[in-house]
Formats: sequence, structure tokens, C-alpha cells
Amino acid sequence: MFLYEKAPAKINLSLDILGKRQDGFHDVEMIMTTIDLSDRVELHLLEKDTIKVSLESRFVPNDERNLAYQAANLLKKEYQVSQGVFIKIDKSIPVSAGLAGGSSDAAAVLRGLNKLWNLNISTEKLMQLGLCIGSDVPFCVYNGTALVTGRGEQVIPLPAPPSCWVILAKPNIGVSSKTIFHQINVEELWHPNTQRMVDALSAGDFAEMCEAMGNALESITFYNYPEVARIKEKMKKSGAYNVLMSGSGPTIYGLVEHEGQAQRVYNSMRGFCDEVYMVRIIG
Repeated sequence: MFLYEKAPAKINLSLDILGKRQDGFHDVEMIMTTIDLSDRVELHLLEKDTIKVSLESRFVPNDERNLAYQAANLLKKEYQVSQGVFIKIDKSIPVSAGLAGGSSDAAAVLRGLNKLWNLNISTEKLMQLGLCIGSDVPFCVYNGTALVTGRGEQVIPLPAPPSCWVILAKPNIGVSSKTIFHQINVEELWHPNTQRMVDALSAGDFAEMCEAMGNALESITFYNYPEVARIKEKMKKSGAYNVLMSGSGPTIYGLVEHEGQAQRVYNSMRGFCDEVYMVRIIG
């Protein structure tokens, strides 16, 4: 038996850091939504009690360090599953990009194996399990659009954003979230207005949504990687309504209502950055 699961990327419409927790993680307040840029995860049941991961990416391991592998291993141990699984991942989401590609792959494995192994685990329980793998995994299990708080375990559904285009530009670097979070001084951060974004989504107001966009981590990533700041400035000049870094970076994205304008921003960025994508919000 086998099945396919779509593993969509996410962008942060708003990202705030509230403080450091006793467990070493940070309390976050984020609004995330999914976009139409996805990995494809293929799951094949094996009689042999083993987990195998296959993907064509020299930047992503295919052993126990892989988050998809960890997701399968977690379910096997938690529910005493003796069947094995072969996981084939077709990567389209850039790696170490602030788009939760690895987390989304792990979430797809949790959802898919829940069906293939007939475990009948609730979405809420899958999200709890996902937190053992990474802070973005609970949201990726849920998908859609949500306010995410705590260290990522509290996922509160929100209305989908107004229909629009997303242009993404990723420089030829990877950014480690751990490195960026290690440099956080909460008192020195700029803090976006999360409630303003919630209100904009509730009203379906595209212009207000763009105005409310904000990411408290931009200043840290821009300090460490000035080329990311340059990409943001270039995209702003190219005509996007508003431009923001997703997650801890380095991907920069801009929102545009109309396809013609989105195409112009996309073409402008293609001459400035190697990896550029033009997709829709699907959250």
C-alpha cells in the first residue's frame, strides 16, 4: 500500500518573540499561512521493520537526522508499529529558507502514516506529537492559516488571507534558526502588532493585512546576512505591496493582488536572485 501527501510551505505574516522560557525555547506569537509551493511526500508500506528515506538533495540528510524519518520513527515507537515504511520526498521547497520545508515533510508523514497504519490519531494528538520533532510541525500538521503561540504547540485557526500572489526570493545561503534565536535580546527587538493582523484577516482586508505584516527577527538576520536586507529593498522597489522575511530567513516574500503586477515583480527579482518563485496563498 502507498499514498501521497502534499507538504506545503508556510510564510509568516507576522512573527513576534515574547520572551525566553525556562526550557530554553522562546515564547512566540506568529501568524502563519500556507502557500502553493509544496514538497511531495510518497509513503510505501514495507513488511520489514525499517524506515528508509529517499530524496535528491545534497543539503538534506536521508537518515535519522531527517525530520520525516523522525516523524515515522516517533509513530512507530509511540504506537508499537512493526511495519516499515519507505518515504520518498520530491523537494520543491528551498532548504534552510524559513519556509518550514522539513517541518512540513514531517507533518505529511504523520498525517500519511496515521492513515496507512490505521492509527486513528486525532489531529490534535498528531500536533502534540509533532512538537517533539520541531516547533513548526504542529502548525504544518494543521495547515491553513493560524495564530501560533507558546513554543509552537498552541495553534488557533484564523480566516484565510484574501486571495493574492506571493513572490519569494531566496539568496544562495542557508540560515540556521538556532543561530538566530541564540542572538535574541527581547528588550531590543521591534515587535509587530499581532492583533492588527488578526483583525485584518477577520475583515478580509488585503491592504490592512499588508500594513500589519512584521517580523521581529529581521534585524538579527539582516545584521548577520546583509544580502537578505538588500533583497528586501530590491523587492520593495519592484512594486510589491509589502515585503517581509519569512521565519528566521533568508527567504524574502512580497504580496501582490494582481497577476500582471506579480509577474513584473517576479521578473525583476529573477535578475537579482537565483531562486525566485511566484505562487498563490492557499491558507
